[in-house]
Amino acid sequence: MADIRPFCMPKWGIEMTEGTIAEWMVKEGDAFTRGQTLCLIETAKITNEVDAEYDAVVRRMLVGAGGEAEPVGTLLAVFAEPAATDAEIDAFIAAFRPADTQVAAKAGDSAPPPAAAAPAPPPAPAAAPKKIVTNRAISPEALKLAEAEGVDIEDIEGSGPGGRITYQDVHQAMRPAAPPALRGTAPLDAEVARIFASPLARRIAARHGIDLSALTGTGARGRISKGDVLALVPQPSAAPIGFGTPHFVPGENRPQIVPFDKIRKIVARRLTEAKQQIPHFYLRVSAQADALVALRKTANVILGCKASINDYIVKATAVALVRHPDVNVQVHGEEIHRFPHADVAIAVASPKGLVTPIVRQADRMRIDQIAAATRALIDKAAAGRLSYDEMDGGTFSVSNLGMFGIEQFDAIINPPQGAILAVGGINRVPVETDDGGIAFESRIGLTLSVDHRAIDGAAGAQFLATLKSLIEDPEALFA
Repeated sequence: MADIRPFCMPKWGIEMTEGTIAEWMVKEGDAFTRGQTLCLIETAKITNEVDAEYDAVVRRMLVGAGGEAEPVGTLLAVFAEPAATDAEIDAFIAAFRPADTQVAAKAGDSAPPPAAAAPAPPPAPAAAPKKIVTNRAISPEALKLAEAEGVDIEDIEGSGPGGRITYQDVHQAMRPAAPPALRGTAPLDAEVARIFASPLARRIAARHGIDLSALTGTGARGRISKGDVLALVPQPSAAPIGFGTPHFVPGENRPQIVPFDKIRKIVARRLTEAKQQIPHFYLRVSAQADALVALRKTANVILGCKASINDYIVKATAVALVRHPDVNVQVHGEEIHRFPHADVAIAVASPKGLVTPIVRQADRMRIDQIAAATRALIDKAAAGRLSYDEMDGGTFSVSNLGMFGIEQFDAIINPPQGAILAVGGINRVPVETDDGGIAFESRIGLTLSVDHRAIDGAAGAQFLATLKSLIEDPEALFA
């Protein structure tokens, strides 16, 4: 028998339970070599490239790109040698079982009871469900239901992403074609009754003569909602109003409903837990920034780099953390983990939400090395290509909104870290000189959010004092 191998949903990190195929780099029938990128898999935190570990041919793809999230261990594709027959591939798929059924099973499914040691043969065994072989995108549960009930899936229009057939689509296809009894509307023919729409949407469509079959629903599983139909209802034109007439007729203000994506869900959950469970307190200070601004221009020319003010803040923060290890900590239950080096996470706004990639051991890096590292991480975040290793850990976080004109703000701690630094913009402010006159200087606002369970106020204040001195005397960063 030819060598046939499964390609299953991988597991990265203990928190990963499911993933989504974001893009296939190969198609069914393609031959690939070891090291070639096969696909991009998106999780709640990252998007990872999956490379081939051996040479083979893509014989069958079971999960398409852009579909629903699949549990860890789900069979995504089958790879084999060219000599493998279709019958062997079908038999392999039919016999495949995930290595860990508890992980691969969907929530709400229950494992089948173990077979008895010596079961008696039933007097009249029922015929096994007819297996369905298709190239259409269909969820495993929908395929199982269609096989059990003998439903022809070729005539079903999938409502899932990319036209994928869902469990609800198969269940809907099993329903009788008789029209539902709707009060206040004319009787529906069988074809209209099969359209997946809410009762209110049907009534509005019937009242205004709108063909529901031409609509694409925006509701759950492609259901046509009231808003979808109202968007096609012609609005009455308002009578012309004379110039200067103090009359205003407001139109309908319907919201655009945007569901949370995976990253925003996880960020929302973690920030809510952090704010509820971590006793925050805040320390605020401002530092004179004229010397830092002037040094940056000169140093960038000498080093041949384009380090930003934030790169210098990261460097100064890392140096201050090493001098104050009581702040360079993580909190794990009733334990405090102190670190000898500073792994500084930087908050980055990406198209998928807020992410915090990490500059490892920033205290040991030069300014030009930090600038190169942060630029690479920001570019990866913008492309959605940050790996799990680039996001995992971190001993401290820096969140900078100064480039947006924000003077000062309070950041939420990123657990399990013990503190986070919020950096505002650099502003010109008037100050009194020694001779009683008025002069202007540049100042930058800093706010330290601290976990009071692990870090005392005095320790946080001493850290901020060191950080302020490094910003006001930036030549010490090159010592």
